[in-house]
Parts: sequence; structure tokens; C-alpha cells
Amino acid sequence: MTPFPSPTSPPPRSALALTDVEVERIRNDFPVLSQRVNGHPLTYLDSGATSQNPISVMEAEQEYYEQRNAAVHRGAHSLAVIATESFELAREKVAAFVGAHTDEIVWTSNATEAINLIAYSFSNASLWLGGPAARRFRLGAGDEIVVTEGEHHANLIPWQQLALRTGATLRFIPVLDDGSLDLAAASEIVNAKTRVLAFTHASNVTGVINPVDDIVAIAKGVGAVTVLDACQTVPHLPVNVAALGVDFAVFSGHKMLGPTGVGALYGRSELLQAMPPFLTGGSMITTVSMEAAEFLAPPQRFEAGTQRISQAIALAAAVDYLTETGMGRIAAWEAELGQRLVAGLAEIPGVRVLGPGVGVERLGLAAVDVAGVHAHDVGQFLDDAGIAVRVGHHCAQPLHKRLGVTASTRASAYLYTTTQEIDLFLATLAEVRPFFGVTDAASSNSIGGK
Repeated sequence: MTPFPSPTSPPPRSALALTDVEVERIRNDFPVLSQRVNGHPLTYLDSGATSQNPISVMEAEQEYYEQRNAAVHRGAHSLAVIATESFELAREKVAAFVGAHTDEIVWTSNATEAINLIAYSFSNASLWLGGPAARRFRLGAGDEIVVTEGEHHANLIPWQQLALRTGATLRFIPVLDDGSLDLAAASEIVNAKTRVLAFTHASNVTGVINPVDDIVAIAKGVGAVTVLDACQTVPHLPVNVAALGVDFAVFSGHKMLGPTGVGALYGRSELLQAMPPFLTGGSMITTVSMEAAEFLAPPQRFEAGTQRISQAIALAAAVDYLTETGMGRIAAWEAELGQRLVAGLAEIPGVRVLGPGVGVERLGLAAVDVAGVHAHDVGQFLDDAGIAVRVGHHCAQPLHKRLGVTASTRASAYLYTTTQEIDLFLATLAEVRPFFGVTDAASSNSIGGK
């Protein structure tokens, strides 16, 4: 394989960014990255879907089971007390990591569950559960829920279903050819009828980072509740949910060096206090009779049953790892990798990048359409070379339809990704069309729209 040359105009180095030497050192903490796949060293470029785990995170979960395993918030014995303290310390760390108060973080299984928690709580409020305080969340005919055309299905389908359950109308803010939101349209679509505005912080397809301040200002202008999907930003950028001014935010542990099976919902304290519960049962009540029950204050109100204790503790270890590395440094490194990606892709004939081009702020990922070759074939060709990427619609079918494709191939970087891996991906991708015999000059490379 001919090495892919560095982009003609490589992005300028940031003094804040990690260095190649530091990244190589970081990689030593991730055992999975040392393996070989199909006879080649593994090049893992699918962190946008699921990140890898450092040794410290795996050890944290194992140590919990070896030394502190017990039911939290239930037993009075010493082991249960220690387990509860560890569980709540994990909540404190995760809350601090995103700029929230401890009682504003609710444990969930993932971000999808977190969004469903909000939507179903609003459904319960619409059924006149939760008392007078929940009145602000009640939806019905004439009310509107607004999402964007660029949403992951996790931040679309729960709102579709909420609209069906309540009679509210679902509307969406369109996406422009480069993947950015049409803010002019947003100002017209969001109106006095809008009760909820749900949007992604950054697209898992285009890498676009949305202007949260502008969107929140539009929502606040009409008194709408804002729900932020922060799955692609909390792992990669410094995020302070309070400073962003959103009412709710969600993120998943498995995308930020943590284990699967744990995520978090951030909700402003006064809103969580007013919301009726989604799941009911043990651990979220104060008193129970055969006729009725009274519920605990948040966050326990929304944490029915036995919790994901070991996963929360391991997620806190992941937060420690990210904090020690420095989120600003990680973000700067990934910004460089993202620019290296799009600069290199612009030089490959027949490859179209979905989203903004070189020089525009983006996450360290890029999804592409390779003219004449299906995304799954592209992915298989890359996998044969030991390169792991994502193929398909990335749980964003409406966005792909808007951009004129049914599927794409996505490479996504993280703090353990090297410039050499980016260049290897580019070099291998450049061989795809020749391998499949697609060489027509009509399919030129492009950025953005159709």
C-alpha cells in the first residue's frame, strides 16, 4: 500500500493539543488497541459509536465487585454503606465533570433511556400525574414539539411517540446542505405553541457543532423546554451544562471511556423536582400503602429498582481519566485530527464528505459517500486492512435522506487516535474505488450538499 501523503495544507498545530508522543503513551492504557485484526494492527476509528476502555476503568469495576459489592441505599451494614458512598461519589464526579449539581444527575442505562425518561415523564404529567407542579410539562392538541432534521433516532423517535400519545404536533428545523441548522427557519418554526425543543449538540454524521447559545435563546424566547443530546460532545469537548443554559442534557458512558449500560440525565433541579416519575417500584419511594405511594426527591425519584452500581463507579473512573488528560487538550487534538481527515478526503477522487469542509469547526469525525461503492463494501474493504469504521445510516436516516444518500462510511477519532492512523485510513480509502473498478471521472470529490 502506498502511504497517503499528509494533506497539502495540514491544520496548524495548537499549543493546547496533545502530541503524538503523548498519544502513544495514552494508547498503552488501552489493551484492545494492541491487537491485530485480519493480520494488521487494529486501527480503531469507531469511537463515535463506542469508545475503548482504559485499564483504570476496567479495574475500577472489578475492584467494586471484589471489595464493595452490595445493594446501595438499602442495607445498613458496613458493606452496603461503603457501596452507597462509592455510588454517590461517582455521581458527584460525573456531575462536576459536566458542570451540574449532584442532585441534577440521574443515572440511566444510556442516553436513549434518558430521553425516554423525559418524554414519558411528560406523558405522565399530561395524564394529570405529579400534581400542580407538573402542569408545565402537560402537552395536548395545539402544543408543538420541535426537533431538528439532524437528530439521532434516540432524540427523534421518543418525541414522535410523545406527540402521538398527547396529540401534540411534531415539527423540525431543517438542515442546510453543509449539515448546519437553518437558524433563520428555526426562528420561524419555534413559536408560542412550542413546548419542547430537542436538539443535538453535535452531529454524529456531519461533525457539525451546533450553536447552543443561539438555539437556547430562541427556545427561551417562547418559554420552551430545551433538551440537549450531548452524546458526541461530553466525551470530546469541555461541556458545562449550566453555562449552556439548557434545561436537560443526556450522555452515555460507553462513548466516554466508560462501560456500557450506564448513562446520565442532567436536569435543572427545579424541573426534576416538578416531574412525575417514569419508572416506579422500589428505591424511589418514601411511604407505600396498599392504595398509594409517595416518591422520593430527585434524583432517586427516577432511579427505581437496583441500580447500575459498578457501571457508575467505572464511569467515574473514566471521568477521572479524561480530567487528568485534560478535556481542552483532548478537544484540540481531535480538532486537528478532524481537519486532517477532511483535508485528506478532499484529495481523493469520488469521495464526498457529509458536512462542512476544511477550515470549519467540526468534531474529529467524518462520514463519506464513496461514489459507485456501497458503504458496507467500503467498510469491509477497510476492515480487511484492520481499520474499524462505522457503516450505515448511523441511526440518522432522515439526515442521510436530506443529504441525498442512504448510507455512509464514518471514521471517528478519540484521544488515543494517532495521525498515522488517520493517514492510513485515507490511504486505504483511496484504494476502494480502483479495487471495485469504479474509476469514472464524472464522480468527483465534493464537500457538503448533493
